[in-house]
Amino acid sequence: MATHLRSNIECSDAEWQTRQELAACYRIYDYLGWSESIYNHISVRVPDQEGAFLINPFGLLYSEVTASNLVKIDIDGNKLDDSPYPVNPAGFTQHSYFHRHLPWAHAIAHVHTTETMAVCSLEEGLMPINFYACNFAGQLAYHEFEGVTVRAEEGERLLANLGDKRILMLQNHGPVVLGQNVQQMFLMQWSLQRACEIQMATLSMGRPVVRVPDEVVAVHQRDLSLVNRETGAAGMADFAAWTRRIDRIDRSWRD
Repeated sequence: MATHLRSNIECSDAEWQTRQELAACYRIYDYLGWSESIYNHISVRVPDQEGAFLINPFGLLYSEVTASNLVKIDIDGNKLDDSPYPVNPAGFTQHSYFHRHLPWAHAIAHVHTTETMAVCSLEEGLMPINFYACNFAGQLAYHEFEGVTVRAEEGERLLANLGDKRILMLQNHGPVVLGQNVQQMFLMQWSLQRACEIQMATLSMGRPVVRVPDEVVAVHQRDLSLVNRETGAAGMADFAAWTRRIDRIDRSWRD
């Protein structure tokens, strides 16, 4: 197995690539204004090390995350490296349950953007009143607010409420977005963010027009899936474009 030694981190080439993808993701989230001081979290599986995950060092801003300072932890949140940084317990309790029970969930994000939190606090949740919202009609799950997610026993309810969906809207809290890889997760997060932004702008102006028939939503989602298949893995080109943007600002995340 090929190994990589850089910035005092010895790891496989596969792990280093994953570290760079996750570090880029944190910087992109920060650039887009999706960070929340030192809180919230994005985690990803280490591809060639069973039961190992990467997460942000607690205490650093997203703008300070790099490939080498990401913390490697096990499924219970225990550190697997000699990182000087702690891990936020709320940052992995919910993630660990999804990672443990959903083999396809390689990348998971939970962030507190104003718009997604606002929609999670509406009785109607996300409404099918704009292009992006129609992407998610029938595709979102909801979970009642239970406070800070530090109790493992909440995990069973989180998993049960998620069902076969890929986004769990924590009511009065914020969304959890699960993807097969960082790129897919990012594209879902971006589309959800746009859906929520437009919904909140629409509601601020008055009563929305809710006239999109179910059959039109079904065709819309079918055509989106066809486009994704024809253009390659969902989110790859999108994520690469945003990576180029942050590279033009600051390349320190690569180290």
